[in-house]
Amino acid sequence: MLFAFGFSWPFAIMKTYRAKRVDGKSPLFMAIVLVGYVCGIAARLVDSDSGNDWLAWVYLMDMALVSTDLTLYFRYLRRSGI
Repeated sequence: MLFAFGFSWPFAIMKTYRAKRVDGKSPLFMAIVLVGYVCGIAARLVDSDSGNDWLAWVYLMDMALVSTDLTLYFRYLRRSGI
């Protein structure tokens, strides 16, 4: 799931950036996803002896992508007339 989300999110970001519209986007959904990533990172840090430290980096990368899309949402919110 982490890789699927991480792979698909750049396409959503590009679509938002090109269209400069956020119709159909949900900031609540993106915020919930971000909270999930924070929890995933916390779990990796707490259970650091599991040898899956690379997962924390995947979470961070996905978190950066979602944060970018959320930033674009608020930037283009007025243009969309929502």
